[in-house]
Amino acid sequence: MSNNIVGILGLLTIIAIVVTLFKSKTQPAIAFIAWPTILALILVLTGRHSFDDIASMVSAGFKSTGPTAALFVFSVLYFGIMTDAGMFDVIIGKLMTFVGDNVIGVCIVTCIIALVGHLDGGGASTFCIIVPSMMPVFDRMHMRRTSLLRIAVLAMGVLNLMPWAGPTMRAASVLGIEAGSLWQTILPIQAFGIILALGHAVLTGMQEKARGAGLTGKLAKEEGEVVVEEKAVEDANSDLKRPKLFIFNIVLTLIVIAMLIWDVFPSYYPFMIGVTVALFVNYGFTAAMHKKIINLHAGPALMMCSTLMGAAVLMGVLTSSMGADGSVISAKTMELPPDALPSVVRCLANMVSSFLPTSLGQHLPLVIGILSVPLALAFDTDSYFYGMLPVVIGIGQAFGVQALPIAVAMVVCRNCATFISPMVPATLLGTGLAEVDIKDHIKASFMYVWGFSILCMLVAVVFGIMPL
Repeated sequence: MSNNIVGILGLLTIIAIVVTLFKSKTQPAIAFIAWPTILALILVLTGRHSFDDIASMVSAGFKSTGPTAALFVFSVLYFGIMTDAGMFDVIIGKLMTFVGDNVIGVCIVTCIIALVGHLDGGGASTFCIIVPSMMPVFDRMHMRRTSLLRIAVLAMGVLNLMPWAGPTMRAASVLGIEAGSLWQTILPIQAFGIILALGHAVLTGMQEKARGAGLTGKLAKEEGEVVVEEKAVEDANSDLKRPKLFIFNIVLTLIVIAMLIWDVFPSYYPFMIGVTVALFVNYGFTAAMHKKIINLHAGPALMMCSTLMGAAVLMGVLTSSMGADGSVISAKTMELPPDALPSVVRCLANMVSSFLPTSLGQHLPLVIGILSVPLALAFDTDSYFYGMLPVVIGIGQAFGVQALPIAVAMVVCRNCATFISPMVPATLLGTGLAEVDIKDHIKASFMYVWGFSILCMLVAVVFGIMPL
């Protein structure tokens, strides 16, 4: 089977997954398992891979998503305990006093928290900060959670251009330059992006206000019964409140976040420690009470964990290349050995690049910039930068196009779409924490993200960073 056919099969698999999710035919976990498994069977039956190869590829996929699954389970438990203990009630009360009935103010605050929270470049940790803290505020003011996620992902996409963030470091390694040098080149674009992210937050606030959101808006009056039901649930869990431990819980949360930013331990370990300490301090040394608390939050944790396990199959089958000795070659490997079998997404990348019309060769940075957001839905970060970027740079060289503008286009425009891609585990974490279907997140954000990326690209052209 030729590499082009493998690429076509990979594209059909991705389209099948997206269509299945958008038509609500099944849960994401099942779609992530079913379609890649069908693809794997085709690859085996056509003699491209053996069953042993597929087993190794799936195992490799679990290595990439396993830590995120652990992070999700314990972050859900931790923030669930903090919610039960009443920590967020106090924070929300103070925040509501500050913003009042100002829907636009809430959106701006959300954007600022996302910008500051993503300074460390970690998407998963940022979602763990922004979603649990702002989701209760959005719910109280009858604002859509998809709007919360869209504000967050656009702000995070801009901050993801920092030199220590993954995409910039990956692109710099492909170019063979320092990440700081690449960052200095794209710094004007990042400055514009921050302003644009804040502008988008204002626009989103205006849209939510027009819907009738707010403490006393039209939606608040229409959903009065919902508020009563929520109050009944709160009263039922009032025995779990620990108002006297508010200061302790705040300090513990700040320590957990500081450990995430410190980045010495695996991202899930601070939450494991936090859960342990929070249970003992808030609810004593009682196994029955601990079991009760964990069971309260087991459902969301299990659902999201299963989604990430399904994503492991997707990532393994689509992004793993195979060496001649039967070993799995990571998507981070830029140049494969000549006797290696390229992964499905590498075949797709080569196929997409080879189909670009010759007439567009001189404008390759603009073409790849415009296509970056749709391509982000099909490529994980490593495959995009280590698999596709070198191929596109090689094509650009044939037309006399320098490598730097191509890399800038792929970094800046793709970054905007990083956290709407189902191929990025942090996206699944964010939607899981917000209890939003991935299809609803993509529907609500895709066109905004695409427009955002094109505006950033135009600014790059204006500053002379990218050629016309």
